Amino acid sequence: MAVGVLALQGSFNEHIAALRRLGVKGVEIRKPEQLRSVSSLIIPGGESTTMAKLAEFHNLFPALREFVKMGKPVWGTCAGLIFLADKVTGQKAGGQDLVGGLDCIVHRNFFGSQIQSFEADLSVPELASKEGGPDTFRGVFIRAPAVLEVGPEVEVLADYPVPSDTPMDEAQEENKGAEKKVIVAVRQGNLLGTAFHPELTADSRWHTYFLKMASEIEGGASNSIVAVEGGYFMMLDLSSGLSFSAQLLMFPPAY
Repeated sequence: MAVGVLALQGSFNEHIAALRRLGVKGVEIRKPEQLRSVSSLIIPGGESTTMAKLAEFHNLFPALREFVKMGKPVWGTCAGLIFLADKVTGQKAGGQDLVGGLDCIVHRNFFGSQIQSFEADLSVPELASKEGGPDTFRGVFIRAPAVLEVGPEVEVLADYPVPSDTPMDEAQEENKGAEKKVIVAVRQGNLLGTAFHPELTADSRWHTYFLKMASEIEGGASNSIVAVEGGYFMMLDLSSGLSFSAQLLMFPPAY
């Protein structure tokens, strides 16, 4: 499997390194025609306005929008989440172009400036049920956005309590009586969005979640790895209905 990573600016190298650790090739995408060589895409974190200007310079927006409309799997992290949102508030003067597709409203830099960046443990029951591991994930928030509202087809995968000193816009002020949480991870069909940076951690579960999501959408091979006696592992190829092939991978037992 090869996964495209939009490589205009930001943490694209970190995503490619995370994919490499999982044995997956990451392909740097800078031009519209390069999208034809991949069937899924990661839009990394970075400075969203700068990324938008570079995408406009390279005439990438029409190709990116078409990629999304075709149902290809796309994951946006931080600035990438902003790119995928249908509506963004808190933008710089003049705004910026968006790819769209995610039925949500995202507040750009919701958590403040660079010096207000932080890490926090997030409750991620859906991720844990699919990928195993603990029920929490250490989220790295860097000038992070947040999702303020979602449409009926958007699945919320993680949220986070709003700090008491976080400035609120008019929409949030109207809902002050509600529980003060904002959404920081969502999925809608072929689109995944996280307000934080999984690529900056050693926890690869969001990457494996996206790879499996992409495999399901693409209708490709669905592989599972199960332990067997003697310290070996068995890989099952379940891509052809009830039939499967098994291959022993000669990994020594861990001590």
